Amino acid sequence: MPSEVHLSHVQDEFQDHSFPAARSDLAESCAGTTVLFADGDADLGELLAEIEQERFESPEDAFAALQNVLPIEAVGEPGQSDGDA
Repeated sequence: MPSEVHLSHVQDEFQDHSFPAARSDLAESCAGTTVLFADGDADLGELLAEIEQERFESPEDAFAALQNVLPIEAVGEPGQSDGDA
């Protein structure tokens, strides 16, 4: 896996791994890869380690679970709201 990857390309990077995969194995293999967000970044292995799900059936499954542990900086532009205006 590259040392940096944009969040929008993480699922593509998961394609390089064999599935089903244990969360701990995927987290270990992704450790040291920086995920770039709209505002900031984080270590992909550390994010995966935070997921409660023990096993992923597919790259899509792993990416969907990852969405639940992303920090607020991961999505959208800083300071934007969903807009009730």
